[in-house]
Amino acid sequence: MLDYLLPPEALDVVAEVRDFVKNGVRKELLLAMDRDEVHYPREFLTAAAGRNLLGLRFPAEWGGRGLNWTVEVAALEEVGVLGASLACLYSLPSIVGEALNLFGTDAQKETYLLPTLHGELTTAEALTEPRSGSDFFGTTTRAVQKGDRFILNGQKRFIVGAEGADYFLVYARTDPDAPPHESLSLFLVDRGPGVKVEYVYGLMGTRGGGVGRVVFKDVEVPAENLVGPLHGAGRIFFQMMVPERLTTAAGALGMAKAVLEIATRFSARRKAFGRPIKDFEGVSFKIAESITQLDAARALVYATAKAIDEGVEPRRVRRFVSEAKRFSTEMAWQVANHAMQVLGGIGYTNVYPVERLLRDSRLMMIWTGTNEIMNLIIQHEFYKEHESGGVIGRDVEADAPEAHQVDEKVFE
Repeated sequence: MLDYLLPPEALDVVAEVRDFVKNGVRKELLLAMDRDEVHYPREFLTAAAGRNLLGLRFPAEWGGRGLNWTVEVAALEEVGVLGASLACLYSLPSIVGEALNLFGTDAQKETYLLPTLHGELTTAEALTEPRSGSDFFGTTTRAVQKGDRFILNGQKRFIVGAEGADYFLVYARTDPDAPPHESLSLFLVDRGPGVKVEYVYGLMGTRGGGVGRVVFKDVEVPAENLVGPLHGAGRIFFQMMVPERLTTAAGALGMAKAVLEIATRFSARRKAFGRPIKDFEGVSFKIAESITQLDAARALVYATAKAIDEGVEPRRVRRFVSEAKRFSTEMAWQVANHAMQVLGGIGYTNVYPVERLLRDSRLMMIWTGTNEIMNLIIQHEFYKEHESGGVIGRDVEADAPEAHQVDEKVFE
């Protein structure tokens, strides 16, 4: 962690999270989740809420601590050492809370946000559909207004917390004739009649979070559960990409830190040809590369958090969070693979948790927008920034000896 970037009060909070991760989470829970014996670890969220560690950046009146993104990133790095499932579940109150805090009414905050951060309610975000993954605005789930309520029909897929959430944040099409970005609305949907988990997925890793397909059939949603304006979920969705992607990036830091710690300790103890294997460049250079990649990812993630805290323009923030999510998750995957190579055959067994963390890290390059989608956003926003006046002050193109030969600069 980049401790020197944080003020003393933030370091105190991080110390609290570190103590919770160290002493407040049972090893047996992690193992049972990975064996798919647990479909939703409510006890983990209840314990975190008991220490007032959920939704750190939200106002105290709604259950948070009024802190900033930089502190939340530091906290998530600590939680990330537990693996992707618990890091994701820890993030859900922050992700769903973003919509409630910025776009919800006081009544919605009182009914949903406050009890969520107190550990009395659990939540999940219902985004992806069987026919629309990266194409979010291809959503086919429909909500039709009937008087003082909406009738919701459709289904959502790959929903973390499907098995355990008390309520869902659901995007649905409310104006089928409007352009895609102006046709969706966002709803708070309680688990109840018409809400059914049709399928729970068997995952390669990131297990125990109750990831499932949720079907909504003629669900009656009170009009007061509409979050933000009718047909206004497009704007909310773009804002929600900030917490979704930054929490993923921060959790990946913790996972990489965990496997790097294991590999470093192993390489200092394991001997070959009479010497610790850290003395061989084939091993120590993998450690060196892992350290550098982790520090580089940390710097990007923390800089992104700082940019949000300082109110940097939204277009640049969208690029930063996409860069952070892409780079951090690919870093975690690479560091986990390096760690397994350093450990050799024993790293491929369940004697060490490297194999579990490697399986977990693979999903992080897919969820909350694939890394290919991250590249799409990164280049799009950078080109827009360039078109608005460039990204440097000097015309370096003119600094070539024959720069004045304009006839040699052919573009069409």
